[in-house]
Amino acid sequence: MILVYTHKITPRVRYIFKHIFTRILLIPVGFTSKVEEFVAHNGPKISYTKTPLGNEFFIKSNDLLFEQGVNDLEINIQNWEEVPCFFAAGGKSVIPFDIFAASFYLITRYEEYLPHVKDIHGRYTADQSLAFKNNFLEKPVVDIWTYKLLAIFKEKFPDYECKSRKYQYISTIDIDNAYAYKHKSLVRTLGGFFNDFFKFRLLNVWNRFAVVTRIKKDPYDTFKEILRIKKQYDIRTVFFCTVGNYNTFDTNVSASKTKYRLQIKELVDYARVGLHPSYFTMQNPLILKKEKQRLEGITNMPVLRSRQHYLRFNLPETYQQLIDLEIEEDYSMGYASNVGFRASTCTPFYFYDLDFEIQTPLKVFPFALMDTTLNDYLKVTPKQSLGKIRDLRNEVKAVNGVFITLFHNETLSDYLRWKGWKRLYESMIKIATS
Repeated sequence: MILVYTHKITPRVRYIFKHIFTRILLIPVGFTSKVEEFVAHNGPKISYTKTPLGNEFFIKSNDLLFEQGVNDLEINIQNWEEVPCFFAAGGKSVIPFDIFAASFYLITRYEEYLPHVKDIHGRYTADQSLAFKNNFLEKPVVDIWTYKLLAIFKEKFPDYECKSRKYQYISTIDIDNAYAYKHKSLVRTLGGFFNDFFKFRLLNVWNRFAVVTRIKKDPYDTFKEILRIKKQYDIRTVFFCTVGNYNTFDTNVSASKTKYRLQIKELVDYARVGLHPSYFTMQNPLILKKEKQRLEGITNMPVLRSRQHYLRFNLPETYQQLIDLEIEEDYSMGYASNVGFRASTCTPFYFYDLDFEIQTPLKVFPFALMDTTLNDYLKVTPKQSLGKIRDLRNEVKAVNGVFITLFHNETLSDYLRWKGWKRLYESMIKIATS
């Protein structure tokens, strides 16, 4: 165990030290604010305060972990051997910045509590973030800093041995539209026919007719292919299903349709299934509760995982609502417009609520990239996407983190805006698992 001395043991101090040492480095950590206990400790130890006690392993502390609430902080970016960092620490500090305060700032999404401009969907945007403005959004800097700290720590304590974690990959699939044409109501089917016809989208008219009359398979029904790839490459796969009521932003088939319910039940047999809360759940916890109960009625098991539709969430309100409903894992932590690491880490972490100053039981799984980001926002080709995917995978693998990707079942359809994208999913899996 590493013993940490600090002048005041706060919930923030406990939270971030445990994330860095226990969750990233798999090293147990203890705390003391008694100088004599720290001096008497024979094992490896760190002091985290304003001035060193002696010649120990010392990191000079910023005030952030000893404050409460949210303040507008002045942040100046510097470099630590080519890696961006902030909260400079001078004096006898073994590293040139306060790694714990900087990591806490990024992981808690501190900046998202400050006043900011939201996009048309009510989301915090990537271009307002510290990581985007300083070109480190595509680097999991918290994990990179941690491994650099470990290397310096081992120089000081050469006999200290610790286990190292293994790289992991998780494929997540959002089901916004289980089917393009099948199992829709008569009104929606006829409306779709006439809409395509009057806009001269004659190929769509033919495809809709062919699918409805069972001449052709529905293009979005790619679930067998996804499950085949899951089995072949032995990858952890999580499906997030929308079961909300129909509106402009939620256009899936009704959760009352037997075929869709059977499809969800089949997915449960082969993979993990979570809730994909509909567009308006961000403002309405009652809708969220109803959708959770609806999915539980289909799967006959508790819903423990969730990812917000359109990645719409407000901190801390959305996460507080998920916690109230006993959701254990959230997979919404990422941006729609950019690939990279929204919380600057590729390690799942427990959500720290800055409103109540507590670590919550909700575990956040940050994803690194999304198919619609590549196609709709960055406008890159499938071939260019592979380069992006490989770069992000390499960043995660370098720190033995968890590489999480977000795709949709319709991406494998090779249909309409996804023409030419079908093979990308399996190519990505090969890269992610190699």
